[in-house]
Amino acid sequence: MPGSYKLWYAYLRERLELVRNLPVTHSQYDTLNNMFERALVNMHKMPRIWIMFLQSLTEQKLLTRTRRTFDRALCALPVTQHDRIWGPYLVFVIQKGVPIETSLRVYRRYLKYDPSHIEDFIDFLLESSLWQEASERLSGVLNDDQFFSIKGKTKHRLWLELCDLLTMHSAEVSGLNVDAVIRGGIKKFTDQVGRLWTSLADYYIRRKLPEKARDIFEEGMTTVVTVRDFSVIFDAYSQFEESMLAYKMENIDLSDDEEENGEVSTSVKFEKMILRGCWLHDDNDVDMRLTRLEHLMDRRPELANSVLLRQNPHNVEHWHRRVKLFEGNPTRQILTFTEAVRTVDPMKAVGKPHTLWVAFAKLYENHKDLDNARVIFDRAVQVNFKTVDHLASIWCEWAEMELRHKKLDKALALMQRATAVPSVGVKQIVATDMKDSQEPVQMKLHRCLRLWAFYVDLEESLGSLESTRAVYDRILDLKIATPQIIINYAMLLEEHKYFEDAFQIYERGVKIFKYPHVKDIWVTYLSKFVKRYGTIKLERARELFERAVESAPAESVKPLYLQYAKLEEDYGLAKRAMKVYGQATEAVPANEKLSMYELYIARAAEIFGIPKTREIYEQTIQSGLPDKDVKAMCLKYAELEKRLGEIVRARAIYTFASQFADPRTDPDFWNRWHEFEVQHGNEDTFREMLRIKRSVSASYSQVGSLYQNNTPTDDGLICFRLIKYEMMFEFDKFSCATDVLIVCVHVLDPTFF
Repeated sequence: MPGSYKLWYAYLRERLELVRNLPVTHSQYDTLNNMFERALVNMHKMPRIWIMFLQSLTEQKLLTRTRRTFDRALCALPVTQHDRIWGPYLVFVIQKGVPIETSLRVYRRYLKYDPSHIEDFIDFLLESSLWQEASERLSGVLNDDQFFSIKGKTKHRLWLELCDLLTMHSAEVSGLNVDAVIRGGIKKFTDQVGRLWTSLADYYIRRKLPEKARDIFEEGMTTVVTVRDFSVIFDAYSQFEESMLAYKMENIDLSDDEEENGEVSTSVKFEKMILRGCWLHDDNDVDMRLTRLEHLMDRRPELANSVLLRQNPHNVEHWHRRVKLFEGNPTRQILTFTEAVRTVDPMKAVGKPHTLWVAFAKLYENHKDLDNARVIFDRAVQVNFKTVDHLASIWCEWAEMELRHKKLDKALALMQRATAVPSVGVKQIVATDMKDSQEPVQMKLHRCLRLWAFYVDLEESLGSLESTRAVYDRILDLKIATPQIIINYAMLLEEHKYFEDAFQIYERGVKIFKYPHVKDIWVTYLSKFVKRYGTIKLERARELFERAVESAPAESVKPLYLQYAKLEEDYGLAKRAMKVYGQATEAVPANEKLSMYELYIARAAEIFGIPKTREIYEQTIQSGLPDKDVKAMCLKYAELEKRLGEIVRARAIYTFASQFADPRTDPDFWNRWHEFEVQHGNEDTFREMLRIKRSVSASYSQVGSLYQNNTPTDDGLICFRLIKYEMMFEFDKFSCATDVLIVCVHVLDPTFF
């Protein structure tokens, strides 16, 4: 049965077991190989038999026979089963002792069968130090847009491997434009720019082209846009310069020793004699290399700043830092400022672009060149900045420069020029040119409050009263005045004794502004008017105060009423002052009523005496203050009556206030009443106080319980119990009970009654 696969398979397994522990030179291996050859006569389509034979031959180290057998297997088996043969075949060719040429031919044949395993071939080439073909294969992979790595490598990683290969083995690789390859990677992979630049420089260093490498380092530092890449290149550059310097110093020492020992050849001596005096052939150029290294280190801040500016050339702060790097070198500073003002777009600027122009002009000013400083300012005011404030700052700085150099007329002329309203013709031209773009800030400059404030300060200091008033009037006409401008204008007129004109300005201010902005104007206006006229124009002052308090909201009316009352106390009638205080207690917000009533009582006691305060106390208690405030006022009222000897009235006040003091939470009130009865009461009044205390405590407990368990049917019961509670007291019992009854009418259903 020569065609039985199972018999042959079992027989060959037995033969393999027999030779397992025998050396490969034993004769049994020849018998085994013959058995495999006999089996393959009929089993040549069985891949398992081929694999067993090939593994045995591989172990026997029969290179030629093994290679030929692998080829026979590939020829005998169908293509669909070749992958079972190629695995052992590749394991065989990477073994030690297999010629490199054989391995290369096998791998190339395998790539025709399965090109996706080209990475394995590249790894084999790298292990075999075949740098030329490895670089060619790797570059081919990178140029193939349809390539997919079976090892999960990205194009980025493969590109870095190619760059490392080209730079590390530059002498062994030819035929590839290394410079173009690495520069292509620099453009394509922006996250490894620093490493790629250093790889390109390293390539030229290995090719013994140090000057070219130095050019590459310089180009890299002037093109990278991240500080990390710059640091990588700069560190590599500095290490290169240090290594070159150390190498040169070692060579000088060796050449000196050779000259002392007489080991220098005649040709070398002749060459040195011919090229003597030429700096390019000066062996002792250590000083030049040391200077070059120091210059590189000194340039680091400038180069780092250039990197930041390449990230965003419109960053104003980075330009200022760049100028500071050249302190002591006015020429470089001027060139830097010139480049900055040409580069920075005010619409895209990060920071305040006008500060560049100001600093540029101050540079000329510090060097006593006012003419050029004026030229810079003149160009700056023509720039279309993003905001009007930037342009106004330049005008102000220009005027301040003129003031510092005692050019007062020029400063005023500048302000007049800056605040001039554009003519109709200019506006039409700008509107035609502008179309859909934004209106230039020069057209809005005449309405800039900062510029006008500076201008009016100049006029007050240098000009006349008429010119200053003209500037203030223009500010008011343009409707850009602030409350402070109004106050300043009025105070200027007061200083020059134009009081009525000052009051007219205040009047214009209170008409222009509303609360809360007009508050300071009113306070200043009223105080100045009262101080000026006093009793002379009292009725006019009263009218002003009435207007002020009518227009003021509740939260701002208190200081006006106090000022009004002070006027009446000083120049008017005491009764009118009390009336003003009374109006104030009604106008102020709820959180200020108590303090206002206290002030009202204090002023009434001082002016009319203590008995007058009784009416105010009763008015305060019935004004609707919160319970805690009413209780506090009742205690003060009771103390007042006690000082006046009105013990019965004081006791009635305590009785009334007891309804607001829960004995469980407010023991202070009951302690004070207790002390009062001990000092001024008798046994009956003391018992009455205790009875009221028990009643109040029970009422608070019962009311709290009722409200916690309240149902619609219990509302009437609660109300009537409250009425009964109110009528237990003698002080104003019917009015309180009536109030509770009115509440019940609004709360309960009409059918309840």
